[in-house]
Amino acid sequence: MNQPNSPSEKNAKPEVLRAVTMWKQLYLYQKSDATYQMTFVFCNRFLPAHGDRTVDQMVQAARSGKQNIVEGSEDGKTSTEMELRLLNVARSSLQELRQDYEDYLNTRGLTLWTQPHPRYSPLLAFCRKHNSYSDYKPFVNRWTDEEFCNTAITLCHIVDRMMCSYLDRLQKEFVEHGGIKERMYASRTGYRQQQDQQMEALKAENAMLKKEVASLKAEISALKSKLVGSR
Repeated sequence: MNQPNSPSEKNAKPEVLRAVTMWKQLYLYQKSDATYQMTFVFCNRFLPAHGDRTVDQMVQAARSGKQNIVEGSEDGKTSTEMELRLLNVARSSLQELRQDYEDYLNTRGLTLWTQPHPRYSPLLAFCRKHNSYSDYKPFVNRWTDEEFCNTAITLCHIVDRMMCSYLDRLQKEFVEHGGIKERMYASRTGYRQQQDQQMEALKAENAMLKKEVASLKAEISALKSKLVGSR
């Protein structure tokens, strides 16, 4: 275990607010946002504008997926528990969305691409590599409904696996470091310890100065005696 290199590092107080990765930088957010925007286009292209509740359900599920990642990341600065809860909501929403896309394929006799399918591996590689909606935008008005569904389903699968890994890391961090109450206590305790150390240092310095003063007084007294004896 590395030791602090300087007194400032040694006495550094724990941060009360957690350092979190900005949600815009999370690949799982970027892919979720791409999925949301793609779902909006899909519903406009392939589902009726009125009379089908599936449209609202799919758009809301896609929006909930990306939005709860944003809210979870922001709330995570103060509450790991809240971040975990909201990310689980996001995960559930994207699972619901994935099921809607699979239902669309099943009810229309279309093919869900699995490993034996010749387009499965290229699609998986493309979705793993590309995060932003701008990477998918050139295709959203050209894909067939089968191509569109399989692309969205693949993205949902990838985001789910990424989210599981991210949740595992957050849970481990929470177990090791606790939540905001623990961080506040650690910060306050660190501050008090620093104050106590400074007080002890001042006491030691004061005691040393008293000894120096007593020594100087003794020297002055001896010099006075020597001067009086020499007269």
